[in-house]
Formats: sequence, structure tokens, C-alpha cells
Amino acid sequence: MARWLSPARRALYIAGMADLFDSTADVSPASDAPRPLADRLRPQTLEQVIGQEAVLGPDGPLGAMLGAGALSSLILWGPPGVGKTTIARLLAKATALHFVQISAIFSGVPELRKVFEAAKLRRQNGQGTLLFVDEIHRFNKAQQDGFLPHMEDGTILLVGATTENPSFELNAAVLSRAQVIVLSRLTLADLERMAERAEHELGRRMPLSNEARDALLEMADGDGRAMLNLIEQVMAWKVTGTLTPEQLSKRLMRRAAKYDKSGDEHYNLISALHKSVRGSDPDAALYWFARMLEGGEDPRFLARRLTRMAVEDIGLADPQAQSVCLDAWQTYERLGSPEGELALAQAVVYLALAPKSNAVYVAYKAARQLATKTGSAMPPAHILNAPTKLMESQGYGAGYQYDHDAEDGFSGQNYFPEGVKRPVLYAPPERGFERELKKRTDYFAKLRTRRNTGGNGGSA
Repeated sequence: MARWLSPARRALYIAGMADLFDSTADVSPASDAPRPLADRLRPQTLEQVIGQEAVLGPDGPLGAMLGAGALSSLILWGPPGVGKTTIARLLAKATALHFVQISAIFSGVPELRKVFEAAKLRRQNGQGTLLFVDEIHRFNKAQQDGFLPHMEDGTILLVGATTENPSFELNAAVLSRAQVIVLSRLTLADLERMAERAEHELGRRMPLSNEARDALLEMADGDGRAMLNLIEQVMAWKVTGTLTPEQLSKRLMRRAAKYDKSGDEHYNLISALHKSVRGSDPDAALYWFARMLEGGEDPRFLARRLTRMAVEDIGLADPQAQSVCLDAWQTYERLGSPEGELALAQAVVYLALAPKSNAVYVAYKAARQLATKTGSAMPPAHILNAPTKLMESQGYGAGYQYDHDAEDGFSGQNYFPEGVKRPVLYAPPERGFERELKKRTDYFAKLRTRRNTGGNGGSA
């Protein structure tokens, strides 16, 4: 038992036991054991990593850290299959740190304690530990807080990997002690380089036409690991000649687009849809609308968001826009999917081509700010009702001018509290229907000035 060993041997024993929880402990496979293509092509140096030159180059954040010999704790944020695990392994290799990998999905507090204890023993023996935590955003707040003391005293150098926005998913305390590194989705050019590397490893080209090869790259959807798995399947086929895109599509299913209805992609795509509508681009708006539907988004959420766009970005420049959205929403509720989605698509196009104005939105926010600033200021006495004698004696309603009796149906009286300087909250632009509303606001402003200076009113 370990308690019978000397302190030095006991430390080594415990460290060795902890390595049982190290999913990356080097185990040399038998020479004849099959290895997946993705494992055979795993880069051996950071220079071999494809698609992340912006962060790994000499002027990139990781390249600069390694050049200065000062690697800090990191959060690697990026979509699946862009090299997060590989980069973490190679960082440990480049800095001579012991590499330990755990997954937040399968690890809990007991496993973390064993990892930290082993890291402390290594540190006492002169070796640091790079702890790679996959899916780190799945740890709860208490578990994330557990990393802090070990990061601060140098027991571990933390490298976390996440596909979710760290700003939303990770504790501020962890983020303050780690630098977030954003890894890019692989481009078609990156995937082509990867395919050429795979063909070199396998000693032959894929039996695909140029068009089918392009289709295969698109099927990977920016995921390098998925790309290599697809290549491995293609290379296992026994075919003569080259396959066309149609033949390829019969043998391979297109990879589902990355979309999480409650995650970062949800917010990215709805932002793209909203800004495309605001930018008056119906083609882009329809594209992002379709992307969300293909990802499984609830059409009711889209109907609600389209209605919000109508009141926030179009407003009174086209008062009909709001009704179009509500009618489309109601049509969807009656028809359901997929027929009802066409009504929502019509609303998307209508909103994108409608004149844009946020004048009411801006005026509303300014009015809320003014209401907060002025607090409980009373309305002026002349616009208060006086249903009792006491209230009448207090001056309620005294001097009120009934607008219908005034010239042009406009009295020009002040309706703001005493002491509150009259602001201009609503300033309609000369676009769409608000061009007409601007004529009206300008007209009433001139009448108000004439009434208050004793001038004669004009006619509309």
C-alpha cells in the first residue's frame, strides 16, 4: 500500500495513480492496430496546424506568448473541429508542461481534486501541469471557482475549450485570469489543404470529380475532424472512375448545420437576420431566416422577432409593417408548418424593403429618461379635472383652453409640468409615411410659437 512507501516514492505513486485520470497518458498502440485518419494526421507541431495562423503566427497572441516564453491560462473559443484539443496538446509540448485532459461532461469534483493533487506533486518535483478542460462551459459556477486558487499559485496552467460565448458561460473570475483566444471556422481553402494532406498520407487521391470534391468540402461545414471522417469513408469505397456530386450525395448525408436554439449560434443568426432587415437587404434577410428554420428554430420565435423589427426599425415610416407581421403570425398559427412559414417569409421581404425609421424608438427612450429625471412632477393645473369644489378652489382646470374651440383646433397650451423645459422627443425623418408626419409636427410647432407670442394662426 502507498502508506508503507517512503515520502518520495509515495509522491510518485500518487502521481502515477492520478495519471489514470489523465486521458492523454501516452500509450503506444500496437504497430498493427488500426488508427483513425484524424489521429494519424494530428499535427506534431504548432506550425502544422491548419487554419489558425492568425493566433499561432509570430504576431498572433499565442505566437507572441511562446516567443516571449510566457504562456498564460487560456480559453480557446471556437466551433467544433478547428483544433482546440490539438493546440492545447502542442502548447504543453512546446512549454515542456505535463499535459492532462479532462472533460467537463464526465468529470466532477472528486476527479478535479485528484487532478489538482497530482499537479501539486509534480510542481514539488519541478514540473508544471497544463490542464486542458474540454467543454469547460459545462462546469457550474462552484466548479469553475475551484480552479481559481490553483491557477493563482501556479499549480496548473488552465486551457479551457468551449464552443459557447465565454462572456455568457464562464465566471468573470475565471475570465479575468485567462486570455480568450478565438479560433476561426475552417475555410474551404483550409479544408482543401487538409484533404491534400490526407491524400498524401493515404497515397492516392479521392475518387471524386472536381465538383464532387467541392461538394465534399462543403459537407464538412468548416469542421476539420468531420472533413477527415468523410475522407476516410470515401477512401474505403471500392469504385471505378470518379464520382459525380449526385453520386456522392447518395452515398453521404450532408452534415447538419451547426445551430443551437439556446446557444451562441441562435443569437448570432437572429442578429444577422435583424441587421439584414435593418439594412434593407431582402436576399440576405431571407437567407438567415431560412438558416434558422433549417436549424430547427421555432417559427413563432421568428414571428415575434419580426414584429419587434417592425416597431423598432420601421415604426411610423410604414405603419402597415406591424400589421403585415401580425397577419403573417396569425396565418402561421392557422396553417402551421411548412405552409405557414411562407407568410413569415413574405413579412421578412416586406420589412426589408420598407422605409426605415427608429424615430419613435428613440423618442420613447428619451421620454423614459425624462420621466425618470422629473420624478413626481405634477401636470400643470390647467389640464387637471376639477370634479369637486375643493379641487376647483385649488385652481384645477383654471385657464384650460378647449382645443376644438380654438382656431385650427389647436390651442398651443403647455402640457408639460411646471419647470420642465419643453423638449423635442419625436423627430420624424423625411422617409416613408413619416415624411407626412414631419409636415404635421413642423406645422404644430409653428402654430404653438404663434399662439404663445400672440400671433395669428395659419391653416394646415
